This record gives sequence, structure tokens and C-alpha cells, in this order.
Amino acid sequence: MLEDQAHILKKILAVVDEEKPDGVLIAGDVYDKSVPSTEAVQLFDDFLVRLAERKLPVFIISGNHDSPERLSFANRLIDAAGIHLAPVYNGVVEPITLSDEYGPVNVYMLPFIKPAHVRGFFPDTEITGYSDAVAAAIGRMNIDKTQRNVLITHQFVTGAQRSDSEELSVGGTDNIGAEVFCDFDYVALGHIHGPQNMDSGRIRYCGSPLKYSFSEAAQQKSVTVAELKEKGTLEIHTVPLIPRRDMVELKGSYQQLTLREFYENTTYQEDYTHITLTDEEDIPDAVAKLRAVYHNLMKLDYDNTRTRHSAAIGGAENVETRSPIDLFAEFYELQNGLPMSAEQTELVASLIEKIWEGEE
Repeated sequence: MLEDQAHILKKILAVVDEEKPDGVLIAGDVYDKSVPSTEAVQLFDDFLVRLAERKLPVFIISGNHDSPERLSFANRLIDAAGIHLAPVYNGVVEPITLSDEYGPVNVYMLPFIKPAHVRGFFPDTEITGYSDAVAAAIGRMNIDKTQRNVLITHQFVTGAQRSDSEELSVGGTDNIGAEVFCDFDYVALGHIHGPQNMDSGRIRYCGSPLKYSFSEAAQQKSVTVAELKEKGTLEIHTVPLIPRRDMVELKGSYQQLTLREFYENTTYQEDYTHITLTDEEDIPDAVAKLRAVYHNLMKLDYDNTRTRHSAAIGGAENVETRSPIDLFAEFYELQNGLPMSAEQTELVASLIEKIWEGEE
């Protein structure tokens, strides 16, 4: 999607030029993997150069998909250009202070952290989960509550609405309570692709600039503009982002969806498309035939008597509400015909904890 990403980054630069902000916040998941492609790095590098040309501070943290070491490379040199890259978390987060007619604004950058990342810096603090880890990191910041304070971080806040693009946490083990952010006037969150407010608007996910799964098809992507005036005054508005190609879901019979009258006055032919056919019989070579009309068909499935019957037999449970050990125990019993022993359960529980926290 490099062409789509290049297009949307130009749109974001246009928003910057129109809004003339005092700073740009990028809240993590710059890339989709820890070792990104050369083309992705070059694209982001070009974007940063164009931001630097505008002579305004840019604040960037790493997300759970990024490598904090790679993303923060040469951050002390780049600081001079006004591009502030959060270093690898080391137990201390020093703010960068901006100022306006209302006084100072302290910007804190807290990259994605796990409990295992934080425990070593707080040996006297009990850290059993993500909320404890983030609370410990924030507690070390020595925040002046009389001033305006902004936090950029990358975590899952309890109650946020996920999409299929985010990594699924079994049992909700990565949840952060919104109360840990009580000392901040604004919290710019990364991680969740759908734009949404948590705790009114003081804690907000701006969302991803592009749609990355069909669960996001109905979302309106945007840039969030947050304006802090005097202490306690926050105004938020959004600027829509129009993609080069949209992501759409279409449903109907093969005959309906291939009628010229259906698609000729739309962008469907070039959009990223998920099509659900309602025909009772499978259409031979349906993907190739539909791609002659919908050039970026990404997914094809059926909704008919047969598929609905299969879904009813298979059923589905929400794994987010169940613990990892319960799911593994069920899988073990299905595979082996007998439950795990107490010793096996203890071993698996310890391995799950170590793997989840990144210790192994």
C-alpha cells in the first residue's frame, strides 16, 4: 500500500499547513513490523524531512509493532531539526516544554512498554500488569500539576473499541485503566485503529490514517487537532482524510454486483473490496470474473443457506473474555483426550507469563 500511504501522508502535510499547529504528535506503530521494508523507511524519512521543513516540533514514539531501538536511532542528532524521537524506555521520561501565551506545555513521550520492561527500573514496586507498569512510569515523571501536561503513549485503554487490525490480547491482559492518566490535560494515544475518545476527549485515539482491515470499512479516518488554552480548557476537532482508494464491503448476488448500473457511478472498481455473494450456488471462477470489474478485490465469501448452517454448527466464543491458560487447557484436552495435570498447568502458566512479557 505504498502508493496509498504516500498519498495520505501528503494529505496530512496539507492539514498541517492549513491548521498551523504548534507541534505534531505521532503516537507509535510507525511501521507494521520491527524490521520494516526499505521502501517504508524511505517513505517515512521523506515525510519527516517535509515536516522538518515546516520548522515545527514533531514528537514520535514507538508502538508495539515498532523496534524502539531502530526507530530512535540518532535521536539526539535529529533533535536539532525539531524531530523528537522517544528513546528506548530507561525508567526516566523527561518532558519537552513548549510555550504560548498561556504559559508552558510539557510534552511527555512514553513509548509502548510491557511490565517486563519496567520492573527492572522499579525493584521496590509491585508490577503485575500493564496498568501497574504505566502507573509506575508516570509516577517517576514528577509532573507539575499546575502546568499543562500532554502525554503521548501507546497502550490499550480499557473500553476502547478494537478492529481486526490490532493484535488480540487473550483475557484482556494488556488493559490499562484510564485513571492512570489523571495528571494529564491531554493524552494522545496510539495502538487502536478506530478514532475514539476515552474519558470525554481528554484521552483520545486519533486512529490510523488508513483502513487496514475490512472491520474498519465504515470508519472515517482523520487527523485529530487538540487545542489547549488556559489550564483546564481543551478543544478537539478532526479533519477528515480522504484515501486514494477506499475500503468497501459489498453484498448481493453475482448478477446484481456485475450490473453496470450498480458500480459505474462509484469508486468501487478501484477500491479495496470485500464482496459477499448471496447466490445459493457457488459461481465458477468467481474471483477472476469479479476482478474484471472490481480491480482490487481482496476478499470473497458467501452468505447463503449453506454458509449460515455451517456457522451455526461451528459457533464462536469471544476469546478476549477467557484467560490464556483456560484456552490452552481446552486445546490440550481436545488433542489428548484428558486434562492437564497440576504440574503441567503450573508449567504452562509460567511459560505464558514469560512469553507474554517478552522475557523469552
